[in-house]
Amino acid sequence: MPSTRILVFAKAPLPGQAKTRLIPALGAQGAARLHERLLRETLLRMSRVAKMRPDVGLELWCAPDRSHPLFQELCLAHALRLQDQCAGDLGQRLFAGASEALRRAHAVLLIGSDCPDLGVEQIDQAVSALRAPGIDAVLGPALDGGYALLGIRRAEPGLFTNMPWGGDRVAAVTRERMIALGWCWRELPELRDVDRPEDLDWYPHHRPAEP
Repeated sequence: MPSTRILVFAKAPLPGQAKTRLIPALGAQGAARLHERLLRETLLRMSRVAKMRPDVGLELWCAPDRSHPLFQELCLAHALRLQDQCAGDLGQRLFAGASEALRRAHAVLLIGSDCPDLGVEQIDQAVSALRAPGIDAVLGPALDGGYALLGIRRAEPGLFTNMPWGGDRVAAVTRERMIALGWCWRELPELRDVDRPEDLDWYPHHRPAEP
């Protein structure tokens, strides 16, 4: 059984429900198509990690559930495990997913699908760090103040409850709460994600091709 699991949290690519902060720049359809492209790219990179490392498993945590055809397609393409996200805010969904997966694994890496630069190198660093004695977590901060990755060995609700999701202090508050827990953690270099219209200036594929 893989000792570390990568949990990719993703919404179905439904217009008006995915990448909503990009709708002013791309429209609802364009934002949904970009979300689909980012998810495909993320799972392609993460599946390479899982193939290279038998100690790493890959799971896709789906919202509102796993029934969307894209999720089914990706499951077959990458031989990954599909899970339904629970109801609630992002913190509740992350905590529930981490708690369930940690019953089956030594550690979990929680990621989304909006960080094109999160790849094999960063995942290797995170997996290795979580195996080091005395290390409780790994934080991969994003340039916008959030995080692209959070790796943990045990699920603590304090890391996810009443968090200012979508703001520029998520990583900072996470650090404060890990200090309060007495945790030791390692940090990866900051990465840029694709969340806001200004992020489209550097992302090379921000205009999804028409189907």
